[in-house]
Amino acid sequence: MLEVGAPAPAFTLADQDGRPVGLADLAGKWVVLYFYPEDDTPGCTIEACEFTASIKDFEGLDAVVYGCSPDSPASHRAFIEKHQLKIDLLADEDHAMMELYEAWGEKVLYGRKMIGVTRSTVIIDPDGNVAHRWKRANAKGHAANVHKRLTKLQG
Repeated sequence: MLEVGAPAPAFTLADQDGRPVGLADLAGKWVVLYFYPEDDTPGCTIEACEFTASIKDFEGLDAVVYGCSPDSPASHRAFIEKHQLKIDLLADEDHAMMELYEAWGEKVLYGRKMIGVTRSTVIIDPDGNVAHRWKRANAKGHAANVHKRLTKLQG
């Protein structure tokens, strides 16, 4: 179970350019890791654009922001280019990492139960521990909520 204060599960995934990104590579930084269902869908686009609009604010807190979905690096690249995103996106095509972060499982969409990505977010501290977690998040306004919580966590 993913709990605040526990070590964040290790991962290495390809970003939109096919470069490997691992949690170990991010040591010493605050990491915002948000999970979303699919590139270029309405809610996911809102969320990605809001994180992009506030990226300088996150950088001012020595934080990096990564989005993660089961889409391919090529899909991520097209999504970034279409919306001029300023965040990196990680490809978890087999959803193994999302399972570790409890972002893959049963959800209800339009009244139907299904298995898939749960829109959620984890903040990881510079020591690699889970500092905060949203088990469920709304796309609109979420970047501002994450920034507010990160500011509070940093004192």
